[in-house]
Amino acid sequence: MSDCFIGEIRLFGFPRIPNGWAVCDGSTLPIRGNEALYSLIGISYGGDGINNFKLPDLRGRVPIAQGTGPGLSARTIAQQGGEEAHTLTENELPAHSHPLIASTAPATTATPGDNVQLATASPATAKLFAPQASITGYMVMAPSVLPSGGSQPHPNMMPSQAGNYCIALTGIYPDRP
Repeated sequence: MSDCFIGEIRLFGFPRIPNGWAVCDGSTLPIRGNEALYSLIGISYGGDGINNFKLPDLRGRVPIAQGTGPGLSARTIAQQGGEEAHTLTENELPAHSHPLIASTAPATTATPGDNVQLATASPATAKLFAPQASITGYMVMAPSVLPSGGSQPHPNMMPSQAGNYCIALTGIYPDRP
């Protein structure tokens, strides 16, 4: 593929890596013998910059363009972000409450159902509910609602399909503006 630029990254839909290309798997390459590619990407993706440098690692990652746009965060070459699975913490949930609203009217039934809600209890008759139509006053109680959950990570990936992202080791050296 002599029409490619050195350092160009392409997605291939076959398992074999073409000649003059390397898979973007974070491999370490020697600078000697790869001077042209090293002069373009340097140690952006790692390496010691004396004897070696690393290729981008796009395994399990979605490439995005560098820069910024309206309402978007700035991104730089080689910057990584995101995670495949995430466990929510209490601080990541929006502030909210769980008020319990009950009627100040006397309870008239012991059976919950449609159009009834908690009301002032009648202990002698074990009635806890009143029809909503008869409610004239409300009280807001402060029940104790504690955080719950399994503290387990949940998937955080969009649907995807794997291929081979490869970087050109040979080809045309790109002009610099």
